Amino acid sequence: MKSFVVFSDGGSRGNPGPAAIGFVIRDEGGEILYKEGRAIGVSTNNCAEYTALKEALKKAVALGAKEVSCFLDSELVVRQLNGQYKVRDVNIKKYFGELQDVLSAFTKASFNHIGRDKNFEADKLVNQALDS
Repeated sequence: MKSFVVFSDGGSRGNPGPAAIGFVIRDEGGEILYKEGRAIGVSTNNCAEYTALKEALKKAVALGAKEVSCFLDSELVVRQLNGQYKVRDVNIKKYFGELQDVLSAFTKASFNHIGRDKNFEADKLVNQALDS
């Protein structure tokens, strides 16, 4: 069964403001299978974080993943996905629902909070997209 590791990040300059997403998908051995960074228009930080994870998971599905371990530097998103925080914001509820749809393709998914220093690849992709 294919199991991938996903590092994702989203950010905006201003909240809301110009926003971008970045993600890196690795196989179990650490080999990079895919990475992407791109601007997504005007968004909030939290919506960009959800968008980055959703796009990463859609790509993981396309690459054949059945299990994913996701690492994000957004504590809010991780806690919402792990059921520790309720999703109250109307805009975030839409993103949360879209993400649940994508997650149905996996037999197993985990969400882990990491510091930005450990998420440097995805963070770099976001900043490169915002700078270009």
